Amino acid sequence: MKKLLYPETIVWPELAKRPVKDLQELEPTIRGIFKLVQEQGDEALYQLAEKYDGKRPDALLATPEELATAEYEISAELKEAILQAYSNIQLFHLQQAEQMPIVETMPGVNCWRKSVAIEKVGLYIPGGTAPLFSTLLMLGIPAKLAGCKQIVLCTPPSKEGAIHPAIRYTASLLGIETIVKAGGAQAVAAMAFGTESVPAVSKIFGPGNQYVTMAKQLVTQLGVAIDMPAGPSEVLVMADETADPAFVAADLLSQAEHGPDSQVVLLSTSETIIDQVISEIEKQLQELPREAVAAQALENSMAIVMKSARQMLDFSNLYAPEHLILAIKDLQTIADGVVNAGSVFLGNYTPEAAGDYASGTNHTLPTNGYARAYSGVSLDSFVRKITFQYITPEGLQNIGRTIELMADAEGLQAHKNAVSIRLKKL
Repeated sequence: MKKLLYPETIVWPELAKRPVKDLQELEPTIRGIFKLVQEQGDEALYQLAEKYDGKRPDALLATPEELATAEYEISAELKEAILQAYSNIQLFHLQQAEQMPIVETMPGVNCWRKSVAIEKVGLYIPGGTAPLFSTLLMLGIPAKLAGCKQIVLCTPPSKEGAIHPAIRYTASLLGIETIVKAGGAQAVAAMAFGTESVPAVSKIFGPGNQYVTMAKQLVTQLGVAIDMPAGPSEVLVMADETADPAFVAADLLSQAEHGPDSQVVLLSTSETIIDQVISEIEKQLQELPREAVAAQALENSMAIVMKSARQMLDFSNLYAPEHLILAIKDLQTIADGVVNAGSVFLGNYTPEAAGDYASGTNHTLPTNGYARAYSGVSLDSFVRKITFQYITPEGLQNIGRTIELMADAEGLQAHKNAVSIRLKKL
């Protein structure tokens, strides 16, 4: 990690930039994939699997038998862990349901709003070196709670053509029946356009590699919504003299191991703490199976000594991290000042990994500074808010003149007439 001492605020915006690749060079390839899927449907998915994965799958959809056998292919301990995470995530997201009362804005004018599920949603779940069944919980649970009528799951199979058993078990637990053995941009295309086997959806969720990320961005131009712009994973940790350097190092490495383009940032008012954390990183890194990946991510990362806790907070709000860990003494004061972050973890015994798996909050979060404007996935991500209104004759008499005056001032005579014709009737 690069170590910086007391950088001037004028250079902070440059420090807050992510080491993000320009994905535009991928666009011609992805548009070619889109065209092939639109024209050839299922056959395109077979061809692209053979081209990119080295094997043509026997079938595109997982069978009921494949789902049924999954629970015998994972350990009892893992099943118990998945069930515990399921319970916590469901409980937290269940509390997000809204029931808005009818509001009488003036006598006879009644307005209200109703949450209506998006009928068809698609979930993309990576299944290669890291089969993210935890992400399936994070997306599938709120989709089910929202009442989405159709949930399509796309996940790349192994070289043998099988879906990881933990993903199959979790899908079965959630009651997801349409499971497509496809990955990459072609999976996004299949969910966006539909094929003989894959229903088209209205909104696509989930993380993926640079091809998936770019494909998701492109489908938004074609009328399909996505959860949020997504980039490489990231964490920012604020640590003072009360932090445990070994804990902080473990938290930084837990994000660094996601991928070589991930970024981790450490802020502290103590150079001693930073040196201790860096020393711990070097020790722990050697024990990781994904050491090479984490080491590459650390090259993009930095440890910064700041003058005060206030400066740490100001830099964090500028950076707008996906994950923010506060390993500091004055937790509540700093937490109250956080305005830009995807998810915040308070105290030495709240690792970011808890939110990644089982505490209950969602781990699908805005990256690359998008936390300035986007929220993480929630129950709201799977619903639309439709407003309703009912105006009585008395209500129209109360509000009518206001509407007429405003419409007339804008030069929209038909709008005014729509009210005037009714008022004359009354």
